[in-house]
Amino acid sequence: MIDEAQLLEQLKSNTNREQAFRALITLYKERLYWHIRNIVKSHEDTDDVLQNTFIKIYKNINNFKGDSKLYSWMYRIATNESITFINKNAKRLQITNEEVQQLAINNLVSDVYFEGSEIQLKLQEAINKLPPKQQLIFNMKYFENIKYKDMADILETSEGALKASYHIAVKKIETYLTKN
Repeated sequence: MIDEAQLLEQLKSNTNREQAFRALITLYKERLYWHIRNIVKSHEDTDDVLQNTFIKIYKNINNFKGDSKLYSWMYRIATNESITFINKNAKRLQITNEEVQQLAINNLVSDVYFEGSEIQLKLQEAINKLPPKQQLIFNMKYFENIKYKDMADILETSEGALKASYHIAVKKIETYLTKN
């Protein structure tokens, strides 16, 4: 197993770059897939955003300064690509981002890749009612079990703010689920 420093060195060199990039994809594609999927909801859209994420990582790897973990930097790119995707869809359809998200949740019922129950659909609806930043934080903590320290690197905010945001999100979701 290659460590992150070695992988980064190979990614920035011209000799082993392609092989290192394939190793990077193998290491992170599943985790990034689920991170993106929690944001955009649809399998097909997730595949598109994931591909754009890896293209952006490949093109910008030499700009990575090492101020955070490589994984945190890639998650930040995946998050930004997901948000950009939602914004573009909203603009194209001339609706709000929240309406784009609601459409995606409504489409989960017919999504052959969604194996969730009615309860999971209700949870997705509850999450969709949260402000975008709280959605991100909740998804990263609840579904991906990302540590607050790593989340702070990815979202470039303090651990305290993340903990407070997560706690508020959980309360809002509980309220929504008990009312519905």
